[in-house]
Amino acid sequence: MTEDDLPAVMAIERTTFPLDAWSEGMMRGELADMPRTRHYVVALVDDEIVGYAGLAAAADQADVQTIAVLEKHRGTGIGSAMLTALLAEAGRRGAREIFLEVRSDNPRAQTVYRHFGFEEIGIRRRYYDDGTDAIMMRRKLDG
Repeated sequence: MTEDDLPAVMAIERTTFPLDAWSEGMMRGELADMPRTRHYVVALVDDEIVGYAGLAAAADQADVQTIAVLEKHRGTGIGSAMLTALLAEAGRRGAREIFLEVRSDNPRAQTVYRHFGFEEIGIRRRYYDDGTDAIMMRRKLDG
């Protein structure tokens, strides 16, 4: 992901996360830390950005910061491909475990994360702006 991608990324962000979308300033801040502690990717279909994902990594831990895919492209493997890319990058950076938070009212995403070997490790009560809890998940990485 580059700053040139931000108009499309921010449109997806606002559509996917209408109640707690990141601001463009927050996203620019994430990009400013690339490649030192961040790794962001976009997914293209016919040269159109249809999804994006980001990773934060420091020392032996990493966090999935965000994953979003346009509604009409969900269920096509794009999210899984981006998550696979983030896991690979975390491994390249020497992470031994990777964490994420997922909305408690998003069973589809929870299923994907479990499929990738993430396990629930706790709950962050009222984590999201609308008061929804976040399920904290962790996956240990090989090596």
